[in-house]
Amino acid sequence: MNSKLLKLAQEIKLEISFLEISIERSLLGWQRYLESNDQLYLDSVALGLHNFYSGLERLFEKVAKVVDGSLPSGANWHQLLLEQISLENPERRPALISVESRKALEEYRGLRHVVRNVYAFQLEPEKLRLLVESAPSIFTQIKTECLAFASFLEH
Repeated sequence: MNSKLLKLAQEIKLEISFLEISIERSLLGWQRYLESNDQLYLDSVALGLHNFYSGLERLFEKVAKVVDGSLPSGANWHQLLLEQISLENPERRPALISVESRKALEEYRGLRHVVRNVYAFQLEPEKLRLLVESAPSIFTQIKTECLAFASFLEH
């Protein structure tokens, strides 16, 4: 068994545990916002959702480098990476995530871009609400897909 693939499988499992914490903290921040109407909690929600997508993207980059042997380039490389990882590479691996998951993650990729490029107080609570409320089910699906992929790497 290839030690690089085994290491990658371990890293996927670890990253999944960190992603779960990010989702939980985002949900807690949202609940606190609803209870207090304190806008500072929205910053916490946005950061947690940013961390969720950024963690996934780190994981996707590792798979692209280690398994596929290449990362996309260009101005839209983030979008291309998401597409790459949702497609089977017939000679090397199955798709890491489903097309359905990829489509759902596009919204989180967009939020991550906004969080990096605008002031937190400019974030729209309604957009955050939609993302934070859908995050648990999206995470559950992605967790299942990523753990199945880790199992593939281990065998």
